[in-house]
Amino acid sequence: MWLNQQQITAPAIRTYRTALLHSTPHYVVIDQLFDTSKLLEVSRVLQQADGWQTQHHTYSALYVDQAKWQKTPQAQRFVQRDVWQRAVPDADNSIAKSSTAHLSSAQHSPAAQPLANPAQEFLQFLRGPEFMALLSRIFKVQITDLNVAKPEVNTNYFRLGARDFVNQHADDSPGREVCMLLYLNEDWQSDQGGELVFSGKDDNPVHIAPFFNRCVLFDPSSAGSEHWVKALSAETNTRHYRYNVTSWYWSE
Repeated sequence: MWLNQQQITAPAIRTYRTALLHSTPHYVVIDQLFDTSKLLEVSRVLQQADGWQTQHHTYSALYVDQAKWQKTPQAQRFVQRDVWQRAVPDADNSIAKSSTAHLSSAQHSPAAQPLANPAQEFLQFLRGPEFMALLSRIFKVQITDLNVAKPEVNTNYFRLGARDFVNQHADDSPGREVCMLLYLNEDWQSDQGGELVFSGKDDNPVHIAPFFNRCVLFDPSSAGSEHWVKALSAETNTRHYRYNVTSWYWSE
């Protein structure tokens, strides 16, 4: 349902595999990997004002609070962005309410089930067997969550505003085989900034624009895989955000 079947044929998988093996870092860009109409449903949920919380990381600690963040020198700050708060089955939860706003009166009976939240469904798909089997085929390694304590925290939506940033860092971790970035920015223009940049090879960084339904898969342990995000243009992004899914995967 979520995948574009034309993009996951055997010849396509071979092409992705070749791209991985002949690039620095080992990465592949796949446009239109997912069903566009389904991703547009996800995008509508993410553009709602509710459900986002600011996140700060420093080079010495993740998820720091505001007090510690203010005491951290600018050079030691590497992430400021918003993270999406997953929906919970609570009648008072604003995201849950938004997903049921169009139910008929009959559907509001005690026995009725709320409408599915497409953004939540997609996160579940990205940690499901079908998608992880696809990653296993592309990277020729068995991807699994069997030994991951909290797999759900390793897949989520993020957004960057004009004042936010993701500075240079590495995503390598023992057993981590694949990092995935998927962009959800409709009508993104080149002058808006926001490119993913890999350090690459021989002082030749790799720049990748965050266009809608563009998926980047890379091996975080490969040479040149340190990366950052080019700042958004303040002139063109005063009221705009750069949206993406980030997901990390481990082997057995």
